[in-house]
Amino acid sequence: MRFVVASAVLLSSAAFAVEPTPNTAAAVAPTAAVSNAAAASATTAGNPAVPATQNKPLTAEQIAKNKAIQEAKTKALIKDQSTRLQQLEQANLDALAQNQELQLKNDNLGVQVQVLQSERSAQMFLYGAATLAVGVLLGFLIASYVYTKRRRQW
Repeated sequence: MRFVVASAVLLSSAAFAVEPTPNTAAAVAPTAAVSNAAAASATTAGNPAVPATQNKPLTAEQIAKNKAIQEAKTKALIKDQSTRLQQLEQANLDALAQNQELQLKNDNLGVQVQVLQSERSAQMFLYGAATLAVGVLLGFLIASYVYTKRRRQW
């Protein structure tokens, strides 16, 4: 009868002791608790004077300890992820501010390019007008020179 109770305790503690964990070190601790419980149940089965419930608080403590370790790891992971999230949000805000600044600079440079192009067009228009004025003036001077030269010959 005690062997059946010890087996039931072993099976129930094994069901609670095994937890899926991504970390292999954390997975080793519950199996160690199961092996300790198995060794204790074997000694209990060999010695009928030792009650089977004596090992149950140890496995419960080990399970609680493992859960506490797992919770601590989870909390540390959550804290690390929240820190990284805050860093990413800050980097995103910095990048957005820099992007807006660069867009303003780009718009400013675009306006400057348009101003320079219009100034260049105005400058070319003035050069063309000056060239035309000089050409007309030279035309009148040459025509008057030719006219006076012919007049003297007559």
